[in-house]
Amino acid sequence: MAQKFDIEEVRKRFIGMETPPAKGRYPVEHDPIRRHCQMVEDTNPLFLDPEYARGTRWGGVICPPSGWLALYFASLGPWPPAFEPLVPVVPAPGKRIINLSQEVEWFDVIRVGDHLSVRRRIVDVYQKPIGIDPEAVWVVSELVVTNQRDEVVCMIRNTHLFHRTPEEVAAAHQEGQP
Repeated sequence: MAQKFDIEEVRKRFIGMETPPAKGRYPVEHDPIRRHCQMVEDTNPLFLDPEYARGTRWGGVICPPSGWLALYFASLGPWPPAFEPLVPVVPAPGKRIINLSQEVEWFDVIRVGDHLSVRRRIVDVYQKPIGIDPEAVWVVSELVVTNQRDEVVCMIRNTHLFHRTPEEVAAAHQEGQP
């Protein structure tokens, strides 16, 4: 018989766990910003036109407020690449993962030339049933993006849902587990 999943033990072990900062491989560059803006049809000259941007309070091109673009610059890591999970891996009865939500909070702009780093932490872990899995595990994580002066530029908060397949739930039920 499989061992029962202990959510309280997982909570004690993982809530507050944080990875060390991982420094992006390259500084923030204008070309990826320009390509991103073209892809999403963002024509803001603050992101596209260096001459225009020099005349603004920012003094140059800045990165659009996109959490994924911030992570792109912060997460390339050292070469050669190695597998690095986005957050500490929290054990759960199910291996299926759904990213249910993402919120990005901005504290400063990202400028061309900035060197970004990211650290990841687990904020909450809890069980809440869903239609196909009464033992589904919810994990809330934060990714904190900082610049070369260790100033927080943005925080990305994700809620992930880990669940079992209907077949895994049925098999566990046959073994006398929820």
